Amino acid sequence: MRYLFEEYAFDTDRRELQRGTDAVSITPQVFDLLDYLIRNRERVVSKDDLIKAIWNGRSVSDAALTTRLNAARTAIGDTGEEQRLIKTLPRKGFRFVGQVQETREVAGPPLPEKPPIAIAVLPFENMTADPEQEYFSDGMVEEITTALSRFKWLFVIARNSSFTYKAKTVNVKQVGQELGVRYVLEGSVRKASGKVRITGQLIDAVTGAHIWADRFERDLTDVFALQDEVTIAVISAIQPKLLQTEIEMAARRRPENLTAYDYYLRALPQFYLATREGFAEAIRLAHRALELDPRFGFVAALAGACHMNNVVLGYSTNRQFERKEAVRLVRLALSVDNGDPETLALACVTLAFVAGDYESAIEMADRAVALNQNSFEAWHARGWVYFLAGLPEEAVRSFERGIRMSPIDPRLHVSLTGMGMAFIELRRFDEAIVAGKKAQRQNPSYSSAYVCLASALAHLGRDADAREAVARLLEVDPTYGISVRIGRAGQTNAKLIIEGLRKAGLSPTAPR
Repeated sequence: MRYLFEEYAFDTDRRELQRGTDAVSITPQVFDLLDYLIRNRERVVSKDDLIKAIWNGRSVSDAALTTRLNAARTAIGDTGEEQRLIKTLPRKGFRFVGQVQETREVAGPPLPEKPPIAIAVLPFENMTADPEQEYFSDGMVEEITTALSRFKWLFVIARNSSFTYKAKTVNVKQVGQELGVRYVLEGSVRKASGKVRITGQLIDAVTGAHIWADRFERDLTDVFALQDEVTIAVISAIQPKLLQTEIEMAARRRPENLTAYDYYLRALPQFYLATREGFAEAIRLAHRALELDPRFGFVAALAGACHMNNVVLGYSTNRQFERKEAVRLVRLALSVDNGDPETLALACVTLAFVAGDYESAIEMADRAVALNQNSFEAWHARGWVYFLAGLPEEAVRSFERGIRMSPIDPRLHVSLTGMGMAFIELRRFDEAIVAGKKAQRQNPSYSSAYVCLASALAHLGRDADAREAVARLLEVDPTYGISVRIGRAGQTNAKLIIEGLRKAGLSPTAPR
């Protein structure tokens, strides 16, 4: 993250302070002090807050603290007399009062050292005359993205971040910068007269050069072979020497019935809506698919996850039935295919939330990320599983990995909230507030973001802010009650979150 104020740029990842194009010399401790003040600029920071954050609670004299503050002011062209950017409030503390703009590096998120090759698959254009077939072209892109992600030497941006560019005219170089990728795959899909045609082109996002372009056409009955052809062509263009064993390992187990597959493609966008109506429709379509192909493991896991979400999000009118149905469906999915990382991801988080089976859930989550380290869904699910199991440090690490896989995901608020809740259990309340605010900004209607904020703010003694967060929570979800919702979500290890919510004045039971 970069913070821009006046003519300064403050880069927390590179730990650099720049004035225009010139680097400003700054000691690590003064950098940390400035970082803390900027991140917490919405409030007055007390002397004790600074000592706890910068000196880990060690005894620090007033003179030493003043020296560091003066050094921070000097670094950004401020003074103790002027206090243009860092203001001292007598007997209260300090506050960064400059106007700050948050931004990411122009070059986008840093690429991991391994694998070295990063790619994003943009939504393909639906060339079919019927706009109702949009789901089909989206499904083809999802399948190709999943297939590419199985190659361990590739880094593949998750589907949800790539799909933020849907129906937009894009600049490939800009996409590469925003997502932190070297290659971009774009194309189109046409489905007509029992045939499917896919055109694709692979572009170097750094230079803008076209690496490869081709057209593929097959009968609709050969749609899986068509997906494989596109995947292999892309892989071969990037890395000509591809082992056949890798191709075989990358292939997902496919349904036997093509009509069942079509129902699955229709269910996916309903699931992503994350609404009461969306989950109901996804469940209906998933069951149609399972009637035609009872061994379609992933669609069974998808239906189970819908039932789980109904319980956790308060959509259910019969929680006991939905819990049992969620467990039944994920058990069915695992009995059919326990080696697919996306199936494991849905299954492990479902079992953790509705069954409290943390031991099995952790084993499945670990297996999912081992099978596909490029899977946002696997890392996201692992984060929630480890949080629910009472292991918040590992939860934070998993959420961070998932966010890197899908840095502009429309559902990022869910990961950010999970990370914020894990921060609370680690007593890292300031970081929890930062995560909670980011989640709330992305989706102001997501009630759990306010849960995270209210609890963290209350722990820091910011009672007025905590009560405001509770008020916003009850505006979004008037039925929220600690014992009802936290218990419903299976968060038995969320002791500090519950303690914070009680301090914030939230009722143990749902308001009448």
